[in-house]
Amino acid sequence: MMSRFREVFPKGHVVLPVIHVESLEQTLRNVAIAMEAQADGVFLINHYIRADELLDIHAAVADAFPDCWIGVNCLDLDPHEVFARVSHRVDGIWTDNAMIDEHAVEQPEAEAVLQLRRSRGWRGLYFGGVAFKYQRHVDDVASAAVRARAFMDVVTTSGAGTGIAASVEKIRRMKTALGDFPLAIASGITPENVVDYLPHSDCYLVATGISKSFEELDPPLVQRLVHTVRSFDLRDEGS
Repeated sequence: MMSRFREVFPKGHVVLPVIHVESLEQTLRNVAIAMEAQADGVFLINHYIRADELLDIHAAVADAFPDCWIGVNCLDLDPHEVFARVSHRVDGIWTDNAMIDEHAVEQPEAEAVLQLRRSRGWRGLYFGGVAFKYQRHVDDVASAAVRARAFMDVVTTSGAGTGIAASVEKIRRMKTALGDFPLAIASGITPENVVDYLPHSDCYLVATGISKSFEELDPPLVQRLVHTVRSFDLRDEGS
């Protein structure tokens, strides 16, 4: 499957702050922080509320910020349930477990999700979790990445836990296996360490490293992260 990632985000590295949704007011406040920092979009995730409420809040936020790319991670739904329920207004779906078996040629669970996505005609970007935190341990992350790219738009990985950075070697191995296919990191990125990952990845789903509490982004940290990434891209273009 060809990824649509670069159709949506045609240039440079992509920064997507992650908002731990508590209420509509809190979500609107934090989306505004991300947009003022010129982030590329946001992901909304539901640690506190059910998926139905998260999707209702997504719809309200999309009304308030019609030019903002807004994805969701419904932690209480498996990928099949998410794709069965999201509307076409949802720009991205992120799942922690995209059900990839790096040892198998056939991927029946991932294929079932892909067919459901196609049957619904959903045209957003799918960020599928591979070698992801709190999921089954994956020894061969390069093989897992290669298997995964047929079923999603962005292979998405993480460190060992929330706020824990992935090893640069893990990211390098996955990106080498993927080539031009996009790789996202969804834990442990900070304004200070992102420079270590920029040569080996494409997209950053960031919460802890740019937040002042679990529910609230920190505007100066968001701005610093975006500025660091944009400065790297400008230097890369000029080299």
